[in-house]
Amino acid sequence: MGKSRSGRRRQAGDAAVVESVDGGLAELIPDRERARAWTLVVDGAPQSHVDLDDPAYLSFEYQRRLGHVIDLVAPQGRPVHAVHLGGGAFTLARYVAATRPRSTQQVVERDAGLVQLVRRELPLDPNARIRVRSVDAREGLAKVPDGWADLVITDVFSGARTPAHLTSTEFLDDVRRALKPGGVYAANLADGPPLAHLRGQIATAAARFGQLALVADPTVLRGKRFGNAVLVASDQPLPVAELTRRAASDPHPGRVEHGRTLTDFTGGAVPVTDLAAVASPAPPASVFR
Repeated sequence: MGKSRSGRRRQAGDAAVVESVDGGLAELIPDRERARAWTLVVDGAPQSHVDLDDPAYLSFEYQRRLGHVIDLVAPQGRPVHAVHLGGGAFTLARYVAATRPRSTQQVVERDAGLVQLVRRELPLDPNARIRVRSVDAREGLAKVPDGWADLVITDVFSGARTPAHLTSTEFLDDVRRALKPGGVYAANLADGPPLAHLRGQIATAAARFGQLALVADPTVLRGKRFGNAVLVASDQPLPVAELTRRAASDPHPGRVEHGRTLTDFTGGAVPVTDLAAVASPAPPASVFR
């Protein structure tokens, strides 16, 4: 079991761990229903949920959808090379390690204080092949060798917004460089009505990848509320049918859009370049209540 600095075994009945990190005030809040599970909250925004006893358990809706992508990126159990831009509590890296043993992973998390907190309170399996870099996401991506990754996942938020420099065609050019032929890119995007950011991100990905799919709650896609959408991209056909089945069977069912329907959804949005890029919109305060 994980230990605190005092060496005492941590239990979910413990009080929350609160600590200032580079990105604000971080809280590790115990899950009252799962013995060794915790939710990471930064400045009031939930970031990650981790169950140390069952790292294959994904609580957050968007992380379950990214979990489906991880499950389908290669045959079951086969090790992969994965890059995670944005670390949080390393939930998805733990998931890959649990479901695809012997995988080799790189996590890029700029917030060094957060990395130290998570490593101390929610330690990684020492046998997992996970390397963590505390640098900016694009700086860390630039260090990934050409054609190394089977999967690149972007889940980066600063003040609950995706930084502008991670939304452009130039950024996706470097993602493509790091991916193996046929590799998969997946991004956690957040937007609300009128969905201008989401439409622009789909257009940007379409300018760099031949195959796209989008997984989201139908109410988000209809512009009824602010929420998360998972964008999946590759140069090879995506497992749309199986992704659709899995998303539909989630506790909070998601819908998968692809092909002409997804193209029509962009509504004529144009690809975003570094010169025109802006951060994703800030979520309304009500999202985290």
